[in-house]
Amino acid sequence: MSKLNRVYLAGPFFSDQQTDRLNTIAALLEQNNTIGDIFRPGKDEYTDAEFGSFECQTAVFKHDINNINTSDIVVAELDYKLEEKLSEPDSGTAWECGYAFANSIPVIGVRFDKEPPLNLMLAGSLTAFFNGQESINKIKDYDFNSLMTRYEKINVF
Repeated sequence: MSKLNRVYLAGPFFSDQQTDRLNTIAALLEQNNTIGDIFRPGKDEYTDAEFGSFECQTAVFKHDINNINTSDIVVAELDYKLEEKLSEPDSGTAWECGYAFANSIPVIGVRFDKEPPLNLMLAGSLTAFFNGQESINKIKDYDFNSLMTRYEKINVF
């Protein structure tokens, strides 16, 4: 029996399009027999304080960090505002990737818009990269136990 890995699914969730992309990735991960629990920031809301207050910000930050620390893998959706033609990854997602990498948690990158270049530091931190819809569909078959290095030809800057 293969190990079921806990995934922290990082990515922006500030628009319907962003949420749809995360839903697509989550659905593929749920089909993978090496994936167990999937944590998604923004799904469990902190309700003990007013949204945006310092207490809320602190609680959300610590909750997300605790969930990165207790995950086996971070899967990061690296598109941001595709509908606005902005290809640079969300800054929070990039931070989560760096934190995970620094703490020896493998980072798997996913990007729907396969054309724009990717930052060298972010590209270098990825254990595997799924670039473009055809490639993304392969996540359901990727072995998250062996974590084989998987890169795609992309331009980096």
